[in-house]
Amino acid sequence: MDNLPRPQLSGRAVVVTGGTRGVGAGIARAFAEAGAHVVACARRPPEVPVEGVEFAPLDLRDPPAVRTFFDALPRLDVLVNNAGGGPYRLLADADPERHARVLELNLIAPLTASLAAYEHLRRVKGTVVMIGSVSGSRPSPGSAAYGAAKAGLENLARSMAVEWAPQVRVNTLVVGMVRTELAHLHYGDEDGIEAVSRTVPLGRLAAPADVGAAAVFLASDAAAYISGASLLVHGGGERPAFLDAATANKET
Repeated sequence: MDNLPRPQLSGRAVVVTGGTRGVGAGIARAFAEAGAHVVACARRPPEVPVEGVEFAPLDLRDPPAVRTFFDALPRLDVLVNNAGGGPYRLLADADPERHARVLELNLIAPLTASLAAYEHLRRVKGTVVMIGSVSGSRPSPGSAAYGAAKAGLENLARSMAVEWAPQVRVNTLVVGMVRTELAHLHYGDEDGIEAVSRTVPLGRLAAPADVGAAAVFLASDAAAYISGASLLVHGGGERPAFLDAATANKET
């Protein structure tokens, strides 16, 4: 893999929202390594700065601030809408306002950023990469609002790809489970992470660099005819539960 030619984005200007840690930092690093000028925006600065990545403070849930940020950019070729997430929260355990904040961060904020970036991207025939999730295409108990937002994000990207063509390409990375510095909050200790990894056909969780490489590809000239697409980055998906149940039944 390391010996394969990598897409080159020298001279391109890239903004990665939420690009200060985890998947976002992996994406920002991948673009920087491809030669792009990268700005990572988030509410708080990174605990560990990524080499070659500039930080800009920005609350993506503040539309006037988002517009001011993008208006001040001298150039923009690529927008990666990565910022998102949400806590584990059963639907009946919280009021609608709390669920609405998850929807706002994961769906409305990417729309706000994309609209603010549109004029920049239109001028240079740029591209938008949405960071979606497998939660948007399967039941997501405990993160229903997050899953609903990611389903909406994927549909938004398809519509945006049609409305903004041919000046702007828009695609979605549908990301599965990723091993980040916060993986233990979702999967437990190292034994838990290894157990979850065994459910993935490729035998491991994704690394942030895997998502970054896919984002760089979609932003590169190698993907010049790809728009309105959803690229699965999930290691083959999830083994269907009925297969394990059938196997266990045969063994008893």
